[in-house]
Amino acid sequence: MAASGGMPSDIPDVINVGLMGLGVVGTGVATHLLDRGSSLADVAGRSVNLKKVLVRDPALPRDIKLPSGVMTTNAEDILSDPDIHIVVEVMGGTDPAEGYLRQGLAAGKHVVTANKEVMAKSGSELLALARQNDASLLFEASVGGGIPIVGCLMNELAANDIRSIRSIINGTTNYILTRMAHQRTSFQQALGEAQELGYAEADPTNDVEGIDAAYKLTILASLAYRRPFQHADVFCEGISKLEPQDFRYAQELGYSIKFLAIANLEDGAVQLRVYPAFVPAEHMLAKVDGVYNAVEVDGSLCGQVLFHGMGAGREPTTSAVVGDLIEVIRSIGSHATQPGAQDGRSPGNGVDLAVRPIGDLQARYYIRLDVVDHPGVLAQIAQVLGDGQISIAAVLQRDTHPETESAEIVITTHPANEASMQNALKAMAGLDQVRRVSNMIRIEE
Repeated sequence: MAASGGMPSDIPDVINVGLMGLGVVGTGVATHLLDRGSSLADVAGRSVNLKKVLVRDPALPRDIKLPSGVMTTNAEDILSDPDIHIVVEVMGGTDPAEGYLRQGLAAGKHVVTANKEVMAKSGSELLALARQNDASLLFEASVGGGIPIVGCLMNELAANDIRSIRSIINGTTNYILTRMAHQRTSFQQALGEAQELGYAEADPTNDVEGIDAAYKLTILASLAYRRPFQHADVFCEGISKLEPQDFRYAQELGYSIKFLAIANLEDGAVQLRVYPAFVPAEHMLAKVDGVYNAVEVDGSLCGQVLFHGMGAGREPTTSAVVGDLIEVIRSIGSHATQPGAQDGRSPGNGVDLAVRPIGDLQARYYIRLDVVDHPGVLAQIAQVLGDGQISIAAVLQRDTHPETESAEIVITTHPANEASMQNALKAMAGLDQVRRVSNMIRIEE
């Protein structure tokens, strides 16, 4: 029986794995374990046996053939089996996945998960549960697919005080923005293409409204600042308001538009925000296109480092899951602190940092307005901005429509307060000469 954390007193020669979920990622993990067993044993130091795989419907057609007796619809065949040492969860969602993770950790089983939503909402509690039961909880695949950012924040970058994280961590939205930038397609057309290619779900809300990116940013910030943040701490603004002309103006002004997830520490408070932003065209993040992800970390010792790679899909996520699995197997039976359950850079062990509201943001802004093409309009707009202590940096007027007596004006500002900008936008929308405040996009220098 278990000596510590539910593990046998003798180090097992064969590590038994229970896999929960056999979708795109689960199939990738199962295929790797079955086809690459001998090479995996060479790397991990022990043989690995895929003992059970949990599925909802065993009758569904799949592009993998499991050995007889491996597939099950009963979670207890994994969670209550003392001979299963590691649980790999790739089901997604919170129910029933979170309950399964809690039960596995409480039984002293090591856990590897790709579940960003569970880790964003309950990560600190699960890590504490892992510590209590001398178990491992690893979750590299929850952020950035094959990019090894979670492990680096917990280990290689642990000596740094993290000043900021700026990232592109949703491949669906990055693909959509890339298409809009290069092909000048509409948002709806680019979204449709992403859905046809399988990059976007039938219901794309989590991606295009920033919910997915906010989950991932919550995880990264909790690790970087050693404090458990919540999804609600993240200011979130999606990409559905973007139009082709925003990309045209961005290029003219020397920027690209990217969907950024940002965490930064300033004066004892952390600000977390997800939104589309103007990024200087020469910056490395501006060059990240398609379904690729990138995470830029600014540390006190390392300076700025950039992680770049495929952010989703079967192969990159399988890479992260199996990498975590190898790390757990190597630790079994050792006297080292179990990975993922250490007291190092884990949420809940840092200083008590406050959360800075979005209204305190200081940024430059791009504003696009549809106005009546009459003299004096710009003076009225300038007056509104001046009342809010917002200084104009540049004004562009490119599109006029004599038949409707309308014009499109683009304004960029010097650094200004977010709350003041929001008040100014409301005031501008109330002007008789302003037909529509078409868009406002923050500029990240």
